[in-house]
Amino acid sequence: MIRLIDSPLCYDPTGTLVPMQSNHTHLQDAVIAGRENTMAYRILRKHNTASGPQMRLKFDSLISHDLTYVGVIQTARASGLQEFPLPYVLTNCHNSLCAVGGTINRDDHMFGMSACKKYGGIFVPANQSIIHSYAREMLSGCGRMVLGSDSHTRYGALGTLGIGEGGGELVKQLLCRTYDIEPPKVVAVWVEGSPKHGVGPQDVALALVKAVFANGFVKNKILEFIGPGIANLSMDFRNGIDVMTTETTCLSSIWVTDEKTKNYFAAHGRLDAYAPLSPETGACYDSGVVLNLSSIEPMIALPFHPSNAFSIREFQENAADILADVEQKAQKQIEHPSLHLDLRSKLHGGALRVDQAEIAGCSGGSFENLISAARILKGKSIPNEFFSMSVYPASNPVLMELVKNGAAQTLMEAGVVLKPSFCGPCFGAGDVPANGALAIRHTTRNFPNREGSKPKELQLASVALMDARSIAATAANGGSLTSAADVDYDDSEPVYHFDGTLYRNSVYNGFGQPTPQAPLHFGPNITDWPEMIALPDNILLKVCSVIDDPVTTTDELIPSGDAASYRSNPKRMANFTLSRRDPQYVDEAQAFWRLEQLRQAGTYTGELLALSKLVISALDSVEEIERFLQCTGLGSVIYANRPGDGSAREQAASCQRVLGGLANISVEYATKRYRSNLINWGMLPFLGDQALAYLLQAGDLLFLPNIRQAVLSERQQIEAILIRDGEKQQTLTLSLDTLSEEEASIILSGSLINYYASASQA
Repeated sequence: MIRLIDSPLCYDPTGTLVPMQSNHTHLQDAVIAGRENTMAYRILRKHNTASGPQMRLKFDSLISHDLTYVGVIQTARASGLQEFPLPYVLTNCHNSLCAVGGTINRDDHMFGMSACKKYGGIFVPANQSIIHSYAREMLSGCGRMVLGSDSHTRYGALGTLGIGEGGGELVKQLLCRTYDIEPPKVVAVWVEGSPKHGVGPQDVALALVKAVFANGFVKNKILEFIGPGIANLSMDFRNGIDVMTTETTCLSSIWVTDEKTKNYFAAHGRLDAYAPLSPETGACYDSGVVLNLSSIEPMIALPFHPSNAFSIREFQENAADILADVEQKAQKQIEHPSLHLDLRSKLHGGALRVDQAEIAGCSGGSFENLISAARILKGKSIPNEFFSMSVYPASNPVLMELVKNGAAQTLMEAGVVLKPSFCGPCFGAGDVPANGALAIRHTTRNFPNREGSKPKELQLASVALMDARSIAATAANGGSLTSAADVDYDDSEPVYHFDGTLYRNSVYNGFGQPTPQAPLHFGPNITDWPEMIALPDNILLKVCSVIDDPVTTTDELIPSGDAASYRSNPKRMANFTLSRRDPQYVDEAQAFWRLEQLRQAGTYTGELLALSKLVISALDSVEEIERFLQCTGLGSVIYANRPGDGSAREQAASCQRVLGGLANISVEYATKRYRSNLINWGMLPFLGDQALAYLLQAGDLLFLPNIRQAVLSERQQIEAILIRDGEKQQTLTLSLDTLSEEEASIILSGSLINYYASASQA
């Protein structure tokens, strides 16, 4: 199905990939030189402003949604923003229901519109389009680069390098700074064959994620899709695979372009955005993935990750055993004695019966996916008892075309609920299943709690990911799991007519026309970031959570759903930190943060005084308490084996910082963007041995002497003295991986905001 090649490859003049011999003289140098001939590097070099080894990139445009743009703009304002120097699109697709927290969601939308007027931005009103559909339709262009504050910023199938990052990285672009990375490795994805009947883009994507996620084969690398099979895919099909490359943990993606790409831009009235892209002769890749489309079958990804994927055929042959294994592994992530994931009860006569179906978002809501679902459901009816099905077209232009060609009517006649453009089902803010229910969704993720569960309130549901075609086939079969390969339907490529009038009549485009005197519209929930002090000489860290899961997602660090409504109020949102994974964390972190506030105020009494005496005694130090407290900052730290998989939301880090967090310790960071978020919020991204998961306990203290000097001197090995129950246990060695000069300065300043504020005063 998918074959991995863990050795360098070269693009041959005949249009094939040739392995580079392991005895090739100066092999690594040849690969590095050959990367310059890849599509990825030609685009990167065009946007690189540096001449040294590190890339310093400037993007063509930025895009954010209403979970992130308030934080981005507030941070940029605090750092000296005057106007948007490049096109910045604000979409309203994550909190467009305006159903939680009174007026706060709509207040954010008003803030976004007023910011676009004041600073010269582009505002897409609620329910007009989801973020990535608008970017594909209106921002993408061959050879361009787009930076988005959403992890699924992927437009590679349209010849555009899209990168999803935390808000801090967008702030840098708004302040005319750069996005700094080491030159990334490039992986060739050789596509061959043609999809079988019943196979859709999600099936291909899940097979790819399964092959490369757990082994980290493409982590922080760029995927370059080439090969003869691409010509056999429509643009919607390509986009559907491409957006899911985020789940592989790659940095970005890029595809060859062809006549179909050209026709896409022409259909959207932007033919000038097209340019032919292909690797040049001599292009070299660090490794390769051979993706044979002809071997892909309809897939299902079971809880709790897109990589937990099986062909529907394989699953049906071994359903009871597979579900038992899923339940056992899931229990380790739930960690609640009263909750148990029960999927085997969904087996009826050996067939899996699901409770809910959704086709939505940047991966599911495309025109072609919904046309396929309509063709399968034509003349049929979904069950009218406990089963439900909803579809969310990705944009109003897609919805309009579905209405015009009758597909919307077909879906509604079958009992499907047709809903407006909205990302909610993807992250637990729309169509939350019932307690104990199993939903099947063509969306991007099925992480724990992402569908809206609240384990601490004894609510638990789960999601399996599937392609729209098999979801429709399952709905037509009464909710009993069915592969689209077993259903007879018209799978020819439909014709799509894009109507740009809808955007012209609704989207505010103020780029290049800022109105500095225009006021910002603040709602009562929109607050400024709290003050964050510079890194002290020494720090005393309290271990407030130890998480030994293989991977900790950003949804577990800061849950989506109703918590997201408070994203514009840092202190209120911080109260949700780790709430679904470690409910004790917030109280523990806040208690230690209160001691730090006393320290900053110079109130050296009570519990703070007692703590200082305990630590000084454990260290066998003769230092005076006042001197100790003047030089030693107090903060919290969490340990997790591999934190940060999933969304780009910066709140996964900033909420820890608001609660007094000063560091994370991990074996590795799941994504570059999470590590960047930690740094931009002034937190130390420590690395440590996996044995720390068994050594550290919640409540432990770690004293790090001379940490400020260590960062200043670029020291990578950091001593941390472990104190437990008032006694020194041992000295641990933590690693502080290479920090760039700017990253070190941000940490020393205490946050990105402080860093820019100090630079403006210099």
